[in-house]
Amino acid sequence: MQTIHLVTALCLLSATADAADPVHRPPLGLTAYDGTLLLAGEPYRGIGANYFSLFSRTINDPTDTSYEVGLEALAQANIPFVRFMAGGFWPIDWDLYLQDKPEYFRRLDRVVHAAEQHRIGLIPSLFWNMATFPDIVGEPIDQLGNPESKTIAFIEQYTAEVVQRYRDSPAVWGWEFGNEYNLHADLPNASAHRPKIVPQLKTAHSRTARDELTSPAMLTAFAHFARAVRKHDTHRILITGNSIPRASAYHNTHAKSWQQDSRRQFEQILLRDNPSPFSVISVHIYRNSGQGNTQTIAELVTLLHTISARANQPLFIGEFGAPSTLGTDQEKARFIELLTAIESSQVPLAAFWVFDHPRQNADWNVTSTNDRSYMLQLIADANQRLKTTPQRTTNN
Repeated sequence: MQTIHLVTALCLLSATADAADPVHRPPLGLTAYDGTLLLAGEPYRGIGANYFSLFSRTINDPTDTSYEVGLEALAQANIPFVRFMAGGFWPIDWDLYLQDKPEYFRRLDRVVHAAEQHRIGLIPSLFWNMATFPDIVGEPIDQLGNPESKTIAFIEQYTAEVVQRYRDSPAVWGWEFGNEYNLHADLPNASAHRPKIVPQLKTAHSRTARDELTSPAMLTAFAHFARAVRKHDTHRILITGNSIPRASAYHNTHAKSWQQDSRRQFEQILLRDNPSPFSVISVHIYRNSGQGNTQTIAELVTLLHTISARANQPLFIGEFGAPSTLGTDQEKARFIELLTAIESSQVPLAAFWVFDHPRQNADWNVTSTNDRSYMLQLIADANQRLKTTPQRTTNN
């Protein structure tokens, strides 16, 4: 059945096209045309922020309007856009949507309006946590690969509702499926990494082998999301939300082993996991783990940009950063190393992890007042330089 579902997915993907026609009036948001990222019809490069709980905090507490202050602070820091979780994390966090949809969208409306007021772009990630949506409808995770499942129906419904509601907002720059699904796919030891069971948060009460994600199931879900978006928005970029493939991802799929992939195998998996009509290649990078037999962060980012240019899919480094646990000097050195690689390799779009996320104060949180605030200034300086640096592609 998985083979049939994968064929269905690929047919859906090939049936839609993603290209911005530069002859007509520039469309809203980010578009991809012939391998170039465009904003308002012009080549664009920019470094933004992950603002994970921008919306989710107000789902749980309607009096929490901290997104207003946060977006204002980012605007002042010359951060042009944010990537955020456009929903809840656990199934229980979707109770408001399921029980009072008008109120749910009123709260999301306020977030989008605040972004419009502060001229901050938004990249909403609609299905952040892999297990949440099968759990909501009472199905195992393998139903991500079943076009007739309740899980796929839920994905299509929510996607249509969000896209139709906000497609006319200048704040929305693109549409992302979820967060790092590819890191769950085809693991040789998948039984040891099944999603958590937390009944009080309304997860499933048990997990089986059917809760182990396969790449065909993942690609089927991606395809149905893409088709649902394209019914209502023909131009904004589509993003998988994937991380960089594991160094053994090809062998995970084809040999159920942890053997290191070759550079060619790495490229095959990277392109497999970011298929057309997804407009960009999505990766998350925090260090070099040897993908593509590279040795340094700079070499890895250059390789990724080269692959993306050959594929005519601009590269989006959806997460990068350095944790406090490295120690002050190493933290700053790692962050500068990543930022320098992004800038020098002509990466068009990237976002650091993470702004205003108090639950990660010990390692990742960046605010305008804490001891990691220097990162905002480094990014502001880089964004200023990017404005005067033309976008370049590498096709060899």
